[in-house]
This record gives sequence, C-alpha cells and structure tokens, in this order.
Amino acid sequence: MSLLDTRKQVCCKWKYDLKKYPNFPWLKEPSIIAISWFRYGQWVDCLQNGILKSFQIKIYWFIFHLLEIMLGISIPKSVQVGGGLRIYHFGNIFIHNKANIGNECILRQGVTIGNRYNNDDVPSIGDRVEFGAYAQVLGKIVIGNDVKIGALSVVLSDVPDGSTVCGVPAKIKKHRNGHCLP
Repeated sequence: MSLLDTRKQVCCKWKYDLKKYPNFPWLKEPSIIAISWFRYGQWVDCLQNGILKSFQIKIYWFIFHLLEIMLGISIPKSVQVGGGLRIYHFGNIFIHNKANIGNECILRQGVTIGNRYNNDDVPSIGDRVEFGAYAQVLGKIVIGNDVKIGALSVVLSDVPDGSTVCGVPAKIKKHRNGHCLP
C-alpha cells in the first residue's frame, strides 16, 4: 500500500469518527480534540521522510503531551484504531501504544487498555466493543466483536463475540444468544 493510500485511509477513519459525534463537536465534546490529534499523528507518520516530517513529529509530541495533561486522554499515534471511535465523558483514558482496536468502539471515562506486566503484550479489541466507565482490559487477550464490558470491570481473559462481561475479574454474564450464563 502506498503512502498516499495510507493517508487517505487515515482521513476516511477521521471522517467516520466525526460521524459518531453530534454537530459541532468541538464546542461540546473535548474528547474529539484528542481523537483528532491522534489521527493527525497517524497522518504525519505517512509523510515522506525529511525536514517537514521531523518538524511535524516534534510538534505532534509536544501538543500530544499538553492534550494528555489537559484532557486526561492518552492515545499515542502508534495505536491501531478503526474508524468510528467515540469517547463519552472524557478523562483518564489510557491506551497502550501497541494496542489494536476495531471499528465503531465506544470508550467512557477511566478506561485503560494496556499490559499487565512490564514488557507484556496488550489486548486486541474487535469491532463495536463498548467499554463501561473505568473498565480495565489488560494483558495479551482478544476481545471479540459486539462485546459490552461493564463499568469497573477488570478483563484479564479472552471474551468471545457477542458477550457481556462484568466484575473483578470479569466474567461472561450474557452471550449472543441472549441466555445468561452462570
């Protein structure tokens, strides 16, 4: 894939992100600022090597750290995130720089997606996953598509498609077929 195609993909994902927000989100939703800066960082990575790219990377990191302090949202540009990301109730959101997140995911305040131990692998998140407030997803695990993670849950193991999990540690409470599980 060429750099031009990659830049187009980043722009398409950014437009898809914007569709998940109300009109004029800049006035009502501070989280859109963090998402836009994240997408800008990915766009900068697609530039040809040179003075312009190195200058823009320095600007990116400087403003990234300012936004991280002001908004409490940390999504480094190396995170792989599909389009349609939505963050409700911004603040205290931290995503490991090696995480992989699918399309149309929803994050609420206090969500952490990261490793359990130093130098440990990180989660891979499917499409349409909804994170409740202060949910923690840690370690080398796979979260399937269409999963709901309850507020204050700590997810330490794989979660199949269509499940609802909650608790510490999180356990499956409902599966796609609608039946509650023990």
